[in-house]
Amino acid sequence: MIRPDLHRAEVEAWRAERYAALRREIGWLTLVGLDWLRPGVNRVGSAPDVEIVLPSGPPTAGTITLSDDGIRASGTRDGLTLGGMSVSDLRLVSDQDGDPTMLELGSLRLCLIERGQRPALRTWDIDADARRSFDGIDHWPVSPDWRIDARFEPTPTRALHVPDVLGFRDEQPSPGDVVFERDGVVHRIQALAGGDAGELWLVFGDATNRHETYGGGRFLYTSAPTTTGAVVVDFNRAYNPPCVFSSFATCPLPWAANRLTLRIEAGERTWGRP
Repeated sequence: MIRPDLHRAEVEAWRAERYAALRREIGWLTLVGLDWLRPGVNRVGSAPDVEIVLPSGPPTAGTITLSDDGIRASGTRDGLTLGGMSVSDLRLVSDQDGDPTMLELGSLRLCLIERGQRPALRTWDIDADARRSFDGIDHWPVSPDWRIDARFEPTPTRALHVPDVLGFRDEQPSPGDVVFERDGVVHRIQALAGGDAGELWLVFGDATNRHETYGGGRFLYTSAPTTTGAVVVDFNRAYNPPCVFSSFATCPLPWAANRLTLRIEAGERTWGRP
């Protein structure tokens, strides 16, 4: 059993790291666009008649061309750049293939992503108001009662079809279930792989959703299970998915098995609207 003061310090240190990550230039607070690419030439700029309309910049900043030969970017004279240099017929690397190519246009940053085998251009604004005004997220007081000793039940061959806010379902391996008891009731959450050290990632909903917390559920990383299956689930570290901060995020949603009837009054409350 961890001492309450040490536990509180651990959670507050985790929260400080989370806030620092949210305040980065490329983060959820600065995400301002998501545009699906069409086959052929996609014009990029601030003009209302281009295929990808940006929040700032010249009327036409360049093109993103989708062909059988890959996806390439070209900039106009005052348009898209990479490392300060104008781009011409530059093959883009997507987020599914490694570090994505990060194009620049003033305060905007743009890169190629793929979701459900569909390519899209994602846009950030490093000068976004949300980033400059961010001062934290409302949360319940840290409570050791919500740091729960659970057990891990492996399901090594199981795959889950995880839904997301775009309406896609992504097949992901599920290493097992996290099982815990609260007030005499046993609860079970189907886990996803969470880290190189064996941590588990929980995408879950509970009875606080829509009112105190985001309607689309919350996320949580557990410790790595021990060889005997013991795993610590600290709901004080439950956090909001990216969709709370930007309508251009592509968040997974809790599926039926992971929607708990329990009220989990721990971790982050919603930010903005529920």
